[in-house]
Amino acid sequence: MIDIDAPQLGDADLAELNERFETEPAGAVIRWAVDLFHPHLCLTASMTDAVLIDLAVKVEPAIEVVFIDTGYHFPETLETVERVRRRYGLNLRIMTVAPHAEELWKIDPEGCCSAVKVGQLDRALFGKQAWMSGLRRNEAATRAEAPIVARDLRGLVKVNPIATWTDLDVEGYIRDHDVPVNPLVHQGYLSIGCKPCTRPVGNGEHARAGRWNGQKLECGLHL
Repeated sequence: MIDIDAPQLGDADLAELNERFETEPAGAVIRWAVDLFHPHLCLTASMTDAVLIDLAVKVEPAIEVVFIDTGYHFPETLETVERVRRRYGLNLRIMTVAPHAEELWKIDPEGCCSAVKVGQLDRALFGKQAWMSGLRRNEAATRAEAPIVARDLRGLVKVNPIATWTDLDVEGYIRDHDVPVNPLVHQGYLSIGCKPCTRPVGNGEHARAGRWNGQKLECGLHL
């Protein structure tokens, strides 16, 4: 999947970079990724908020932003996609999923995520050398050890520029930079996915506790 001209970064290189980036601001991490990989680089967005998008377009306005339209999103999420697209003049690529004859999320939740989300991400990343996500360590126990830069299962370089950010960091950045936020966040939906599989988060619960009715915490996109 990696282009023949892709920069050659070994595991030792990535480990060294990951250690260095622990103390670097997110913008510097994004600048490194853009300088090395653009235009064979994209970022994925769930449209819970546009923090990573806001950071990235300040470095490279033409960076490709990928949104996976599963067909099951909240109307508020789709409205946020359009609002963010207009705000930043995004180079937006929407990966659409063909309608299923049956509601796959009901009969096969694991298969639904694999077919609808992971399959579309694989399509979006074809021909890419690297990608970025807004994954953060304090979102759930499954993300507590998330690296800032590493190699994914496809062999691509995956960059998580705001992995070290806390909820307060995110809230402060949104406030200081007037970043668009999905209105569902203000109704207790702190991690927003497909409508049938997402509920508001209760007091004391981590951000991803409202996903999949507690049956799992990850859909497979970040493995």
